[in-house]
Amino acid sequence: MGSFIGGELQQVLRLQITLYACRERLLAATDPEAVHDLRIALRKLRSLLRPLRGVEACDALQQQAAELGRISGPLRDLEVLIGHLQALGMHDAVSRRQSRLLDGYRALLADAALPALFAALDQWPQSWRQAAADAELRGLTKRVERRLTKQQRRLAEALVDPAHDRHRLRLLIKRVRYGAEAYPKPSGLSAKTLARLKAAQSALGDWHDLLQRLQRAEQEADLAACVDTWRTALQAAEERADLALLALQEDFIS
Repeated sequence: MGSFIGGELQQVLRLQITLYACRERLLAATDPEAVHDLRIALRKLRSLLRPLRGVEACDALQQQAAELGRISGPLRDLEVLIGHLQALGMHDAVSRRQSRLLDGYRALLADAALPALFAALDQWPQSWRQAAADAELRGLTKRVERRLTKQQRRLAEALVDPAHDRHRLRLLIKRVRYGAEAYPKPSGLSAKTLARLKAAQSALGDWHDLLQRLQRAEQEADLAACVDTWRTALQAAEERADLALLALQEDFIS
């Protein structure tokens, strides 16, 4: 088994152990970072698998990881909101959401997506080894390089689009950054570029969080007192995001 193929196997097995640990932390329902760490592990797993799209051994696992990421997203958003409200001293608003959070933990643990992911993870090493034995993984390194390059090209095009969509840019930046972290050498990106990707993602993340809070405030009356502050912060976040995107252009626009 080649070093690239063996390295993939080791990375997925390490992430499987991390995901099992996150599940146990969720069962305890006392760890406010369990969902966050679960989603980080899912993100790393999906970043490893995305450039391998079309390899049968990887497609089912990618699908299960994506589904668990989808259903855990709103729960993490609620955690972040509760933390923000706690920092503002809005204890009544926090209390009203704590039961929803605990219900969310229970729902996540009971959802079929969690055992489906672990079943796919259990099956994956054998499928991966069999794919290697059947010569299905020939030229895999070159395939990964081409797909990472394609992601970077899409980001470059979006960065110079005068009608750019911040939501789409945030997604493209995340894919390029996480792809480079999963495959540092094939990505060809420097530490400086990675730092700029991280800065742009962080700025866009702040903007996105504020946008979500304002949308929630339209439905949740106890957040109304925060609206003016959040609107002001949103404008500042947009400006910071645009500056970070402008700096990022230096790395992707030749």
